[in-house]
Amino acid sequence: MNLKCGWLLLLSISTGVWSVPIDRHEGNQEVKEEVQEESVDTGLYYDRYLREVIEVLETDPHFREKLQTANTEDIKNGRLSKELDLVSHHVRTRLDELKRQEVSRLRMLLKAKLDSLQMDHASLLKQFEHLDPHNQNTFEAKDLELLISTATKDLENYDAERHEEFKRYEMLKEHERREYLKSLDQEKRDREEKRMQELKEKHRQHPKVNSPGSVAQLREVWEETDGLDPQEFNPKTFFKLHDTNEDGVLDEQELEALFTKELEKVYDPKNEEDDMMEMEEERLRMREHVMKNVDTNKDRLVSLEEFLKSTEKKEFNNPKEWETLDNKPVYTEEELQRFEAELRDKEEELKRRAETLRQEQELLKERGKALEAQRREYQQVRNSPASSVQLKRREIDTANVQ
Repeated sequence: MNLKCGWLLLLSISTGVWSVPIDRHEGNQEVKEEVQEESVDTGLYYDRYLREVIEVLETDPHFREKLQTANTEDIKNGRLSKELDLVSHHVRTRLDELKRQEVSRLRMLLKAKLDSLQMDHASLLKQFEHLDPHNQNTFEAKDLELLISTATKDLENYDAERHEEFKRYEMLKEHERREYLKSLDQEKRDREEKRMQELKEKHRQHPKVNSPGSVAQLREVWEETDGLDPQEFNPKTFFKLHDTNEDGVLDEQELEALFTKELEKVYDPKNEEDDMMEMEEERLRMREHVMKNVDTNKDRLVSLEEFLKSTEKKEFNNPKEWETLDNKPVYTEEELQRFEAELRDKEEELKRRAETLRQEQELLKERGKALEAQRREYQQVRNSPASSVQLKRREIDTANVQ
């Protein structure tokens, strides 16, 4: 197992890559494939901390050696964390610095959220799951174990959370559509509803989308993206072509890149009727579909062996027709009604806060006016021939009011 693959098997968070489609001259002369590396964000709120810890650990020769020989279970069950006691002093010092920075970042984040009343107690505790909160100064084996277990769990739930976010996005879009129509008179409303329906129908008029991971879908990529003869399609060659970082596996980013041609049949950023948020949800659904059928050991990676075995299945040549999002509602009317009730509650809460702030501002203004009046009266007294006793009494009264 190479070093990069060790972390891949743990979290699938290694440096992602994307490749420009291979351009081939006539006569099937291959032109050099351009590959550009970029950092792929895991989407975790502690993504930067996670990556920095990994980068520091990889600088230690002993830890690198242990990682190269470790299997997935060694990493996930915490056995690898025990090797932290043997890393060099400067690596431990750097890890200590990273942890203190992360604790400081979380403190600032929590203060901001608590000040704005955006976080409950359970959510607050969750923010510290990836580190040991009882020791905020040094990075210990417990911290590495917690970081690994939390990241593994969070990544497993990440797709479900993305689906939920998309559902809320779609419900908000429908809510705003209905509110907009309510604001129009009958004639304009009818005209606008007709226009919206026409856009929806126009979006549905797209070429057939091949089932992700099927021979038809892969042949299309082979021909149109790779510029090769579809009659010479070879699964093993296809795999090597699209393992762009040559680590022996297809990660989630490399898989999702394969679906671009299918998505372009349905979505065009220039078209009003095509929603790019929906396109990304469709891409996620395609990747999940392939992973479910191909990734037999559930490590979020597709090995060459898994890929070749998937091409031997009946579904590879005769898949079910792929159902796109425009034919698959993502929420029910009941869910929409609950969502709208939640929006109304939030709106009422914002109104209450706004009213409280307005009242506080009015109170401050009144107190300011009172103090200004007292200041002027005091100035007049000082400039008048009043007795020193009267002047002293007014100073005491003013101090009591303030």
